[in-house]
Amino acid sequence: MAEPDSGERAVSELRELVAAEQKRAQFTAQVHDFMEVCWDKCVDKPGSKLDHRTESCLASCVDRFIDTTLSITQRFSQLLQKAGH
Repeated sequence: MAEPDSGERAVSELRELVAAEQKRAQFTAQVHDFMEVCWDKCVDKPGSKLDHRTESCLASCVDRFIDTTLSITQRFSQLLQKAGH
């Protein structure tokens, strides 16, 4: 089998770069969304400092978001593995 030429390699590298950038953009959008949700849920009156209740609420909100994201990711992984067998 012949090796891909430099043009094919460049196209492949470009596709990988685009895919990585799309994943990065999706992650950034997801972080922005959960930050907005947590902010709206936890911050009553913005000030120069966060009180203990607000800090605790934000931490819990972020933890729940991370746990949920991991759970969904694991479930999709399981479904993909079952579909592949």
